[in-house]
Amino acid sequence: MKLGVFLVLFGGKKFEEALETAKGLGLEAVEIGSGNYPGNAHCNPDELLADDGKLKAFRKTVEKYELEISALSCHGNPLHPDKNFAEAHRHAQRQTILLAEKLGVRRIITFSGCPGDSENAKSPNWITCPWPDDFSRTLAWQWENCVIPYWKEEAKFASKHNVKEICLEMHPGFVVYNPETLLKLRDAAGEIIGANFDPSHLFWQGIDPVSAVRKLAGAIYHVHAKDTRIDRINTSVNGVLDTKTYLDEINRSWIFRTVGYGHGEEFWRDFVSNLRLIGYDGVLSIEHEDSLMSTDEGLKKAISFLKGILISEPKLKAWWT
Repeated sequence: MKLGVFLVLFGGKKFEEALETAKGLGLEAVEIGSGNYPGNAHCNPDELLADDGKLKAFRKTVEKYELEISALSCHGNPLHPDKNFAEAHRHAQRQTILLAEKLGVRRIITFSGCPGDSENAKSPNWITCPWPDDFSRTLAWQWENCVIPYWKEEAKFASKHNVKEICLEMHPGFVVYNPETLLKLRDAAGEIIGANFDPSHLFWQGIDPVSAVRKLAGAIYHVHAKDTRIDRINTSVNGVLDTKTYLDEINRSWIFRTVGYGHGEEFWRDFVSNLRLIGYDGVLSIEHEDSLMSTDEGLKKAISFLKGILISEPKLKAWWT
């Protein structure tokens, strides 16, 4: 396994400066934002696809620092009921796929998206319970008329352009938010659909990430290293559903934390070991969204913590057998 970083953390730095920083911290891979919610501060597919010189310079800059591009990330909502919004996100995703092909990157990362409740909707509608019955009817309409048709076509487009893995981050608010919904879409659209496995979004739903890793064996294509701390006091009063700002840390039911500050070494050692058990030997990409720590401190603590936990050497036959 290799240790990397989601480079949007350094969105305020120039591309080469960001790569130099990542390399200097001992990282081996970078996940690069290419539009939509992560922005495209370091990688604008429209510009790179339109100018061979810029594309060549981009590639050479990455090679200069001997870093692997673990993925291009364009997390968005291509199913948004606002047609202009959806079209912009679909465009960024298609351009990301075309750029990945040019760069020889096999995977992109995004969200599944979430439609509205009808053709006339203006906002997404995330359904989380079956009753009253109109919720169930809406959910069926979303999957049958929006979700499955769109992702079947997108899977074909990606495959045609040599992108082998569409990594969907399981995230509440979108139709794919847990292993069950990921596998539902994978069954419908094909094995090009897999997970960008981020345990932070699973913790607060009450999901055990290690059990989820086992369930998704063969379908995990990329991994985020991000933690969540559940506030037992606030959760015991209000539960885990929380719409307060992420900056109201002391009153929230949970907040994102740097790895090790939500769950300790025992969990992360078990998590990494189970990734190896199911055959995942790729990148753990640090996504730093800890509002209690600065960018530098949070990232450095994550790197230090994970370097002692990551299993980096190839798995060989046990010498004693």
